[in-house]
Amino acid sequence: MPRHLWLILACVLFAGAAEGADYKAPRNAAGQPDLQGIWTNTSLTWLQRAPIFKGLVATEAEEKLMMAGFKQMAAGLLDTHVDPNLPAPPVVKDAPQADILEMDLKLARIGGQPRSSWIIEPADGRLPFTDAGKKAARQSGDNYDGPEGRPLEERCLIAIGSSEGPPMMNTGFNGHYQIVQTKDHVAISIEMNHDVRIIRLTDKARPPAGVLPWMGDSIGWWEGDTLVVETVNFHPKTYVGSLTGGFMWSPKGRLVERFTRTGPNDILYEFAAEDPVMFTKPWKAEMALRAAKGPIYEYACHEGNYSLPNALSGARYEEKSPPPAEPTAPAKPP
Repeated sequence: MPRHLWLILACVLFAGAAEGADYKAPRNAAGQPDLQGIWTNTSLTWLQRAPIFKGLVATEAEEKLMMAGFKQMAAGLLDTHVDPNLPAPPVVKDAPQADILEMDLKLARIGGQPRSSWIIEPADGRLPFTDAGKKAARQSGDNYDGPEGRPLEERCLIAIGSSEGPPMMNTGFNGHYQIVQTKDHVAISIEMNHDVRIIRLTDKARPPAGVLPWMGDSIGWWEGDTLVVETVNFHPKTYVGSLTGGFMWSPKGRLVERFTRTGPNDILYEFAAEDPVMFTKPWKAEMALRAAKGPIYEYACHEGNYSLPNALSGARYEEKSPPPAEPTAPAKPP
C-alpha cells in the first residue's frame, strides 16, 4: 500500500479511537448518564472460549470456521424468509419446527476486535471451576422426579439461555433488552420470558441471607459515566447457561457488573464474578451491547404446561419397564 494511504488509514483509526475515548454519554432528567433504549447482545461469541480459538481476539479464519460450523448445526432454524402471499399451510398430524434464530451470526466486536469469548480472565477464556462447581454444572440437566425438578426455563421461571442472568447471557432469539431509568432505580426489561431486573440506586438495604431470588439481589451506584451493579443472594438452583458451557451460583456468589456507554449505539458491559464454592479464583468478562430497533414484543411462555403430566408419567412408565435386552452376537457357523 502506498505510504500516503497508510497515513490516511492511521489517521482514520486514530480519530475513531479518540472519539470513543472522548465520548460523553447524554444525561437524563436526573443528570445521570443515560443508558435508556433498546439493546441487544446477540452474536456467535459465547461465555467460554471454544477449542477452535487460540486467543481472546479471533483471527479471520477462526471466525469463518465458527460461522460455518454454527450455520451447519442450526441449518433448520436460520431460514427467516416468509412469503406473505403463500396460502395457508396444509393440515398435518405433527407440527413442524417453529423456532427461528434471530441473532447476529458473527463474533461480537469490542474495540473493533472480534472476540472468541466473553471471559477475558483467566487468559484461557475458561471458567476456573472447583470440583464442586464442575459437579453442580453437570447436575443442572433434566430431572423427572417431580415438577420442581424440571428445568427452570421449562417452568417459565427464568429465560432460555439465561438472558436475564445475571450476568446477562446472549441467546439465539428474543435477545433484546430495554433499559429504563429513574433517579432511584434502573430497570432492565428482558425480552425473553419478560423478566424485569430492578436495580436499586438509593435503597441499599439487603434482604435476609435466606431470601434468594432467581436473579439475586442487585444494588447499583454511579462511578462517573459507569453504572456499577453488585448482586448477591443468588438462588442455588439458578443455572447461567451458554452454548460453550455455563455454571451454577452458590449463595456465597458475588457479581459486579459495569455498564458504560461508549458511543451513541454501544454499551460496554463488563462483569466480574467470585464464588469460593464454585470457582477457584475470581474471573472477569466483557460483552458488547448494541442499539437495536424496537419495540420489544410480549413474550408468551407456557406457564400452564399441559405436557408436564405426560413427561412425568412417561418417566414413571420407563422406571417400571424392564431394561432392554442386551444384543447377542450372531451364532458362529459350525
